[in-house]
Amino acid sequence: MKEHKARVTPAWVLHPDITSDRSRRAAGPALEEAVALAAALPGLEVLGSSVVRLPKPHPGALFGSGKIEELKTLFKEQDVELVLVDGPVSPVQQRNLEKAWGVKLLDRTGLILEIFSDRAATREGVLQVEMAALSYQRTRLVRAWTHLERQRGGLGFVGGPGETQIEADRRAIDDQLVNLRRQLDKVVKTRSLHRAARAKVPYPIVALVGYTNAGKSTLFNRLTGAEVMAKDMLFATLDPTMRAVKLPNGPDVILSDTVGFISDLPTELVAAFRATLEEVLAADLILHVRDISHSATEEQAQDVRDILNSLGVTETTPLLEVWNKIDAMDDEVREATQARAERSADVFATSALTGDGLDALLGAVNRILEGDRREETLHLGFDEGRKRAWLFDKALVEDEIQDETGYTVRVRWSAKDARQFETL
Repeated sequence: MKEHKARVTPAWVLHPDITSDRSRRAAGPALEEAVALAAALPGLEVLGSSVVRLPKPHPGALFGSGKIEELKTLFKEQDVELVLVDGPVSPVQQRNLEKAWGVKLLDRTGLILEIFSDRAATREGVLQVEMAALSYQRTRLVRAWTHLERQRGGLGFVGGPGETQIEADRRAIDDQLVNLRRQLDKVVKTRSLHRAARAKVPYPIVALVGYTNAGKSTLFNRLTGAEVMAKDMLFATLDPTMRAVKLPNGPDVILSDTVGFISDLPTELVAAFRATLEEVLAADLILHVRDISHSATEEQAQDVRDILNSLGVTETTPLLEVWNKIDAMDDEVREATQARAERSADVFATSALTGDGLDALLGAVNRILEGDRREETLHLGFDEGRKRAWLFDKALVEDEIQDETGYTVRVRWSAKDARQFETL
């Protein structure tokens, strides 16, 4: 009996370069990233890719009629079955292009949703992806497929044949969203309890953040010995993973590996995945991991900074830049990059793959986490038992003497601990 191989869908990637958009990214790196996104989705074979220059998008079909005919011929010659458009495509544009080309089509949001649905591992991640996908499909069901003339099919979660999300009406989708929100509330509550339990452990939290595929998970694995998925693909990990790590000649810390950021992340997913980035808000130190060998490393770094700002990460949280992947550079460029990094106290050139530069990075982490801790003597009245209990829960108390007026407590703490204490 012959074994059936998993079917591979031949695909083509298009990046619309809209020349009237002054904020648009450089077309070459943007197309390269879009192809990498497509490669991150199982079951796809990317046959080719193209940049399509446009003065402005056409409301009905995105592209002009001449370009549509030209691409139709190309797709027919290459036997393309799926077109991935690296940008937003309205339901009307999607329907018209699918009809003109005789293919299935996904825009950037749909593609990222497909990847997220394939990668999400924890219960919370799965629920968030389902909610994001339903929010995305809700308008498309109503506006594009009122009569369900054809079913797009799709690769899996987004628009799979026979899926209830497509067949259901608007009210059914709303009911599903309400049900998913209830489930998510329970999961988030459990996570907040876990976070509260971790807050009692006197370990600082060090959060790894960065553009997707910058090497965060590889660095996490090297420092912790954990087996987090670390492949050369976008969105290789979606859920935050946390491990305790003993720093050389330093304290124990909790290291948190978070979901990778990406430019133009769909709004549905920014909201849906905010909870997975909450560990960043609680961090004592942030390590911004950059793929310094990438041609668009500066643009990627700015995207990460923008997202951190939108999350409300304050400037008071220390941040170190980790210029990763120096092993991917030739000798001359690597030496110049290391020299630049050495001129800045908060930048470290490293290779998570080979371990180069990690000793200096860990030394800086140790100095930041331990260096700002100072001793202070507090006097607490007998009526301030809650504050006293908090100090002991955080293991900040070095010594305590009781007298007739209350407690004289000698603590060793950070400025962050002191600020939290003031709010009690």
